[in-house]
Amino acid sequence: MAISRLGFLSLLLLVLLRAFASLPTQAAARGGSDSSGIDNGKHGAFSRILLEDNPEITEEMTRGYMSNSELENAIQGFGNKCSNVSRIYSIGRSVNGSPLWVIEVSDKPGQKEAEPAFKFIGNVHGDEPVGREVLMQLAYWLCDNYLKDPLVCKATLIVENMHLHILPTMNPDGFALRRRGNANNIDLNRDFPDQFFPINDEISFRQPETRAIINWIKQEHFTASASLHGGALVANYPWDGSRDKRKQYYGCPDDKTFRYMASVYSQSHYNMSLSKEFKGGITNGALWYPIYGGMQDWNYIHGGCFELTLEISDLKWPKASELLVIWEQNKMSMLNLVASLVKLVCGLRHRVLPSSFCTRVWIIYWYLTSCDADRSSWKDICFR
Repeated sequence: MAISRLGFLSLLLLVLLRAFASLPTQAAARGGSDSSGIDNGKHGAFSRILLEDNPEITEEMTRGYMSNSELENAIQGFGNKCSNVSRIYSIGRSVNGSPLWVIEVSDKPGQKEAEPAFKFIGNVHGDEPVGREVLMQLAYWLCDNYLKDPLVCKATLIVENMHLHILPTMNPDGFALRRRGNANNIDLNRDFPDQFFPINDEISFRQPETRAIINWIKQEHFTASASLHGGALVANYPWDGSRDKRKQYYGCPDDKTFRYMASVYSQSHYNMSLSKEFKGGITNGALWYPIYGGMQDWNYIHGGCFELTLEISDLKWPKASELLVIWEQNKMSMLNLVASLVKLVCGLRHRVLPSSFCTRVWIIYWYLTSCDADRSSWKDICFR
């Protein structure tokens, strides 16, 4: 009997080890779930509270990254240097009271215009700080190259035809604590109301960072958006979960448009489109692995905002010496996504009708020629 029990326990241990080994290694990038999408009580698809089982972020790893106070000074410094094309404002505070600063880049910052609004959000997860550094590089590039980049003209195109809002860090507390969750140890990319997970529907129970994003989206009415993450190299698009919680391709009604947006980013990247794991460097979230309570799907359902989740670095916390390389690898992707992708048009071309006449007509403007060309040379591609 003893030998039989020993054999049974050995077999059970082998099965468990093989089961754990089969879990996706990239799962920590978007939110940490197993491929089935079933809650395991720790890092399952529904879990918001995180266990402290991530690799320790050492002092050496953080060296060269801006602290929260240094980032705040950089944002305010940007506002002073580039006041002609920017506005600095806060959308709220974190659990520990850190302001969530936003940089708006436009030739008419703070004004309501018949132009699309695009937002970038970085550092959703505290232990994925690449986005906060890259987004500051983007802001300075636009400021430095506005009216000065005759070859590609994208800075001028963005500044004069859009309102770009940049939130370098959504989770300053998590960054300071060197962990994924916020100060309450909640994964903010599990904290949004979800069509398949109604327990998150009570807004008053959401984290302050989550509520700040929700209120911001309702106020600004963004056309499109992207959040920057680390731990993989892929452009992810909705849906992030599926109705039956299985890992499968689960496209949203605007799947064609989302695949186009993701492809614009991937194809413009240094090597994202060459991925051996993700065809073309893009993926449907539910096909990769389902998550629930994510920011991406909430944007689309409740904000009418087309949001991508961009994994821009294989490492969650790369060495600071690699940050400029990562910026250069992602620069054209970010610029092309914003400059050549989104334009919400109501009514006839060159004519903007009152909002009551507006329908959700999506026109993709692909910039074909140099800046001094007439806009009639732009190509219109409808996905509606």
